[in-house]
Amino acid sequence: MAYEINDDCIMCDACVPECPEEAISAADPRYIIDPVKCTDCGDCAEVCPTEACIAPDDC
Repeated sequence: MAYEINDDCIMCDACVPECPEEAISAADPRYIIDPVKCTDCGDCAEVCPTEACIAPDDC
């Protein structure tokens, strides 16, 4: 299962350049992760200042 971004996202752009699969894109009102592209690497969660990137097990 792919990571998800919850409502705590402040669209700070920290996660976007960290995603090796380019699975993160802007949406309204927060970024979203394409579950088809996401490889569950966790790079997004490591840099998120609000802990909005949620691991599949935490969803």
